[in-house]
Amino acid sequence: MLEIIRIHNELLGTYGDRGNADVLKFRAGLRKIRARVTDISYLDPLPASGDIYLLGGAEDAAQLLSLTALRKGSILKKSADRGAVVVAICAGFQIIGNKYVTRDEEIKGLGLLDVVTTPGDKRLVGDIAIRSDLFALPLTGFENHSSVTTLGADAQPFGRVIEGNGNGLAGLDGAINKNVFGTYLHGPVLARNPEFADLLLERAVGSAIASVDDELALRYATWRRSLLK
Repeated sequence: MLEIIRIHNELLGTYGDRGNADVLKFRAGLRKIRARVTDISYLDPLPASGDIYLLGGAEDAAQLLSLTALRKGSILKKSADRGAVVVAICAGFQIIGNKYVTRDEEIKGLGLLDVVTTPGDKRLVGDIAIRSDLFALPLTGFENHSSVTTLGADAQPFGRVIEGNGNGLAGLDGAINKNVFGTYLHGPVLARNPEFADLLLERAVGSAIASVDDELALRYATWRRSLLK
């Protein structure tokens, strides 16, 4: 049974990122892979048994509350170290970095990605498209943040920005390290980019998965292909 852990949706569910878990379960089912989604409140201990852990976007106070809860036992870091898949969007991306800075304080993150986030001078809102070396087609999403995220030596960018802002610096979006992915793409990103969901499933099960016919995804892929022109 593939276990998909949706972390603190009551805090990190501001921008609809909860849908990423549902997409993973659906696309696993297309391959007859048994999967379940487990919702974990910030009041509950984080299970160490997850195959995929998902974090979404949030406002500042909710972000700090989630981070405080996740520090207990360092379960997410230990799970990533053993090879579990972690996907963190926006505020979640900042949480799993080395630190993020608000207007008032500097906050130590969970250290899953070698990134540092600082306040920017404007709000970055709108459609975003990126090119990632992991995929043949561009990925698309929606961004809404006012931060600048800088990558350290141990992090690789998730993608290069075609349209929008991403990390707010150097034309990059997100960061990756092994099976840990951070990005500013809401959407939910896995609904808009099902090949990303499939990659995560392959990483979680440890082998290639069968291709499937998905007419809606194919039609949307045709539009995304036009971004390459």
